[in-house]
Amino acid sequence: MGSEKSRCPKKYDAAAVRHVSIITVAVAATLGLAACGSDPVDVESEADLRGAQLFAERCSGCHTLEAAGALGSANRVVRNQGPDLDERAESSEDVLYAIRNGGFSGAIMPQQIVTGEDAQAVADFVAKYAGTEINRPTRPSAGPDNVTEGDAAEDPVTGDAGAE
Repeated sequence: MGSEKSRCPKKYDAAAVRHVSIITVAVAATLGLAACGSDPVDVESEADLRGAQLFAERCSGCHTLEAAGALGSANRVVRNQGPDLDERAESSEDVLYAIRNGGFSGAIMPQQIVTGEDAQAVADFVAKYAGTEINRPTRPSAGPDNVTEGDAAEDPVTGDAGAE
């Protein structure tokens, strides 16, 4: 009889396995979330830092803005991907409008994602740091395939130096 008991398989203990599974999933999720969507914040003042932190907390899931360390979803084909603000300059007033009204179309961005002084801090921050990657030629080009930078002293038609 004693040998029969030792041959019986041990019962499955779901409670013990559940505990290990929950810890494993929690650690994996923490590491995964910590690795995506953010870089170090790079700003000039404490006021800018406050706006950057609020932007990173509330806006970085959809919007890219390097100064806030925000990478958006990094997928420009996703419908809810907000504008890449490194490539788009915005005024403080336009940012406040978007915050209050859920963007400019009102379709995707949540309204009032920040309010009051926090909204103003985000708007001022975005207005100051957005548009840093816009490539603006200094003068109109001869055509869409010929974008060049010019010298203000050059004749805009012929390119001759010394014309004014």
